[in-house]
Amino acid sequence: MDVNRTALPDIRLRGLTKRYGDFAAVDGVDLDVAQGEFFTLLGPSGSGKTTTLRLIAGFAIPDEGTIELRGTDVGALPPYARDVNTVFQDYALFPHMTIGENVEYGLKIAKVEKAERRRRAAEALELVRLPAHEGRKPAQLSGGQRQRVALARAIVNRPKVLLLDEPLGALDLKLRQEMQVELKRIQGDVGITFVYVTHDQEEALTMSDRLAVFNEGRIEQVGVPAEVYEHPANTFVAGFVGVSNVLERNGKRFTIRPEKVRMDPEGDGLHVEEGQVRDVAYAGMVTRYLVDLDAGGELQVVRQNLETSSADALEEKGRRVRIGWREEHTFAIESKEEA
Repeated sequence: MDVNRTALPDIRLRGLTKRYGDFAAVDGVDLDVAQGEFFTLLGPSGSGKTTTLRLIAGFAIPDEGTIELRGTDVGALPPYARDVNTVFQDYALFPHMTIGENVEYGLKIAKVEKAERRRRAAEALELVRLPAHEGRKPAQLSGGQRQRVALARAIVNRPKVLLLDEPLGALDLKLRQEMQVELKRIQGDVGITFVYVTHDQEEALTMSDRLAVFNEGRIEQVGVPAEVYEHPANTFVAGFVGVSNVLERNGKRFTIRPEKVRMDPEGDGLHVEEGQVRDVAYAGMVTRYLVDLDAGGELQVVRQNLETSSADALEEKGRRVRIGWREEHTFAIESKEEA
């Protein structure tokens, strides 16, 4: 869907801080999320991303800073008075209610007329591709179906912002990948701003319009997925978002992604070094090689297995190799301490 970056942002955080004793779970966060964005808060456990989401939702109160939803300061408002809904990893469905009753629940609390409730619940279930499931109970559905119901229940109230706290974390890999595509489709269909929390880098790169990388309660970098991946702001982002090689040459530190490095390169215009293959990991579609460089440091190199078997790949261990890359594929970075 179209993202409106010229209008008032749906979410604006300024100096947002939340402490638990001497520990700052969120430490001076500034962030704008535009209307219609699929925005991801990405980071390791304990980095502050979930606490930030809880502050936006109203489940926690900030010690400092402001939270604005489309220009209105909501920092002192309870969760039910904010125009947001939250989807959790554990679904939080009422087991004694039918699927229809679960989806209608928020509308019932809001005293929406019964016929209208049923109409909107049916529309929401159609949107998440669960038509004609109104009469079933949550226990009769798969994990992926229950997550779709939780999504329908959140969407049916038509909030301005939908907050999603690692909603796919309990699903297996194949289903999680399918639901990533579905969530992006649904977000485009309903036109609601999604703020999505995850520690899964691939998930964030796949789904987001933009993302913020969190570390130790602060934001290290904000940008579109390609920008954050190709041009990490510092060593933390380079190491956390995907796999990145970090080398020092002539007093300068730079990063290069494994897929940009060639083994036994041919052609002109490459920076070439020599080394020895220390380790080999055959991973089906690709093989990952770890190469110790004569000039110092190590590089991970990824090769597609177009004609390579696992036996062929494993025989490469210990071999002397030439390594090459194009200078334009490197990116100078600062360490976290220098930034």
